[in-house]
Amino acid sequence: MTDEQPDSRADAPERETVEVTVYEFVGGEPFFATLVDRFYAGVMADPVLAPMYPVDDLEGAKYRLRSFLVQFWGGPDTYSQERGHPRLRMRHFPFAIGQDERDRWMTHMRAAVEAAETIPEVKGMLLGYFENSATAMRNQADR
Repeated sequence: MTDEQPDSRADAPERETVEVTVYEFVGGEPFFATLVDRFYAGVMADPVLAPMYPVDDLEGAKYRLRSFLVQFWGGPDTYSQERGHPRLRMRHFPFAIGQDERDRWMTHMRAAVEAAETIPEVKGMLLGYFENSATAMRNQADR
């Protein structure tokens, strides 16, 4: 801007920046409930992953993942209140997770995220987190 041109922003009202969490932006818990339901639909149809999940407590597994994601993305801290620190690697250690299991898990989570009704930037944030987390859960060498 040059000295000869008035700053048209000087007369404009100040804009307040409002930061919202991903949780708030996507509409809260219902978004994560749908994401988790879609994810588990894929997992339970996967011949490698399905046996790793508790058929007799599938609703409990869904609840725990949903609660964790809600908390991680800025919602209520119900997960930590009920279960303490997430300790994801410790909680997943009893399961043999190699590259194939990790990739299958990501296939189903990616499909759930891509089907979600939100903007591409949020999908990118979710997928980035899930890619890193899925890799971190590996506890088996490549076969």
